[in-house]
Amino acid sequence: MEALVASGVGAMTAAGVYLILRARSFPVIVGLAMLSYAVNVFLFATGRLALDLPPVISKSAEAYTDPLPQALVLTAIVISFGMTAVIVVLALRAYLESGDDAVDIGATDSESADPPPDDPGDPPGEKEGAGR
Repeated sequence: MEALVASGVGAMTAAGVYLILRARSFPVIVGLAMLSYAVNVFLFATGRLALDLPPVISKSAEAYTDPLPQALVLTAIVISFGMTAVIVVLALRAYLESGDDAVDIGATDSESADPPPDDPGDPPGEKEGAGR
């Protein structure tokens, strides 16, 4: 069972990293969610896989399930949900501003490109509309 859980965590991590390296915003968001799920399963598995054991220590219990990984996973779920909501809103805003969902726009963006050269008909050092 441990090998199956470890393989699942590894597969989710690999899929998450692959999706994060894509050039579109939606696969990046899904990749971050996959990574957070992989971390949650990993944290949950650190408490050992045990069935039908009480979550607290009692006098009659010889073995128990560690409640700390469960608390860590619950906290991680809340944090990852909030961060996913923030990332979705940022991706939506970037899409609405740029009209494209590409993660890396590069130098093709009109605001980051160099300004056009002066018109050859203008006197040197004087731009159109400056000082007129």
